[in-house]
Amino acid sequence: MPTWSVPRRPCRAFGLLMLVILSFLVLRRLDWRGLVSPWLRHRQSGLHTKGQNFMLEDSTFWILGGSVHYFRVPRAYWRDRLLKMKACGLNTLTTYVPWNLHEPQRGAFDFSGNLDLEAFVLMAAEIGLWVILRPGPYICSEIDLGGLPSWLLRDSGMRLRTTYKGFTEAVDLYFDHLMSRVVPLQYKYGGPIIAVQVENEYGSYNKDPAYMPYIKKALEDRGIVELLLTSDNKDGLSKGFVHGVLATINLQSQEELHLLTTFLLSVQGVQPKMVMEYWTGWFDSWGGPHNILDSSEVLKTVSAIIDAGSSINLYMFHGGTNFGFIGGASSLNSYLPVVTSYDYDAVLTEAGDYTAKFIKLRELFGSISGGPLLPPPDLLPKTAYESVRPVLYLSLWDALQYMEEPTNSEKPINMENLPINNGNGQSFGYTLYETTIDSSGVLSGLVRDRGQVFVNTVSIGFLDHKRKKIIIPLIQGYTMLRILVENCGRVNYGNNIDDQRKGLIGNIYLNNSPLKNFRIYSLDMKKSFLQRFGANMWSPVPETPAFPAFFLGALSIALSPLDTFMKLEGWEKGVVFINGQNLGRYWNIGPQETLYLPGAWLDQGINQVIVFEEKMAGPMIQFTETPHLGRNRYIN
Repeated sequence: MPTWSVPRRPCRAFGLLMLVILSFLVLRRLDWRGLVSPWLRHRQSGLHTKGQNFMLEDSTFWILGGSVHYFRVPRAYWRDRLLKMKACGLNTLTTYVPWNLHEPQRGAFDFSGNLDLEAFVLMAAEIGLWVILRPGPYICSEIDLGGLPSWLLRDSGMRLRTTYKGFTEAVDLYFDHLMSRVVPLQYKYGGPIIAVQVENEYGSYNKDPAYMPYIKKALEDRGIVELLLTSDNKDGLSKGFVHGVLATINLQSQEELHLLTTFLLSVQGVQPKMVMEYWTGWFDSWGGPHNILDSSEVLKTVSAIIDAGSSINLYMFHGGTNFGFIGGASSLNSYLPVVTSYDYDAVLTEAGDYTAKFIKLRELFGSISGGPLLPPPDLLPKTAYESVRPVLYLSLWDALQYMEEPTNSEKPINMENLPINNGNGQSFGYTLYETTIDSSGVLSGLVRDRGQVFVNTVSIGFLDHKRKKIIIPLIQGYTMLRILVENCGRVNYGNNIDDQRKGLIGNIYLNNSPLKNFRIYSLDMKKSFLQRFGANMWSPVPETPAFPAFFLGALSIALSPLDTFMKLEGWEKGVVFINGQNLGRYWNIGPQETLYLPGAWLDQGINQVIVFEEKMAGPMIQFTETPHLGRNRYIN
């Protein structure tokens, strides 16, 4: 695939015109067409439809795609994962674009480091992959609030994914910025993007018939000229269709394949068929099983999709990791937060290793390609480092004096509406609410998602989605009541995304009387948060630590760092930071038992390890070469 190049600036137009005239005078007697780059001559119509076929210019094109999310993979490993995609016989990369990560505060955009979308797309082009971009604004993707920024919820009347003015104004400003980056990467301008998806599975939401036409127009008005697609599961197909946009389907079972012909044909006539998401596995939730899908079943269904004359995208080809607090939650029957690992039982493992699915699908796609495939890259080596014993300690209660000034409020304030972060509230992490009580009784209220209740510094239990009341024991005189509330992940799919505010929601009651006069600390656990803890603030780990607390240790690495997996046996629930990078949550209820630690985030020498533990610490932090997700599916 040709390398993408930046279009020339308009200010050079006159000089370019003179150059063209002179060139014509010199070359008019020559066969000058042979001197022009092939992509300049042929990149005219891009990916389009012709009857039941996709066409790329004048040639029939079969989309064999795979999903990899740049924001879930360390940037140092992007090339490794994309080369493995190419070696599997795929020709197209698909990726979502997470609005909440790119615009963490209204009007403040971040496309740097691991969020460098343009670098990721250009790397795909360099490797020889086309790109289908899925820019949302809503993306689902098992990410917090489906990729929508939490600051949208500061508006009490917000109606997400509709033409509500407060939402569309925010989308317009975001798309103004995002599309200025995306437009030059399109196929017709020399880039690899051959198609763009309009929103995501809107048929399952379907709260505003004017919304999808608005998103389509928002893309086109900002210069999107490539083929537009929609993507819906079987329940949303009939309602997610948009005039002038090609409909595609998401599925996992062969039983749903008839929808490729029956429904799509009835809605849009004879058009190319595409499974935009063939689910190669599934995500896991805390407290649930590790979901798996047998490789033979995957091969059978993928073969059937291709035999049906359909293009396909493997969701996921490589899942990666919900680093930090980006994981979402489901709420179809009850609230279930997504685990840190986004392994997904995908074609590559969380650490990018090959699986039986890779071997079988490579053979299948190789038989289709008609030519030799790239050899699969070598696996990245893993290791099990020596265990780390935390030697220093800082209780949360002692750490409060080093925090930013708390917010004082007569009533509780939910995370999103806290007057912090330049008026954008708090998106992720924990929030601590403090007030004074002078009697025992029944404490009740709406806590989202998990609130540990303390009398002074003594934990007396939890309030959460299921437990809405707790007994306050006998106390003497005025006593500090503390509630440490964690946002475990905003729901990313369903009809209740407007109700995803976190923290204490409304009043908290003691014996049915609302408590007042709160001091509220934002514990967002950003890098800047941890940098407040100077060396003189830590003390040796006591024999009986008070919780919650931060534990500090050092991982010493003599040679070049390698990937590993961290195991916190004996610890209960918390968050791990390596050299300031938030690896994500751990929780002993499973199914995930280890945290993926990329070697790219480690240094040769001393590495800082900080564990924030809510309730119970183990003696050591262990490391292993293989993960524990509920079932070992790795191959050599």
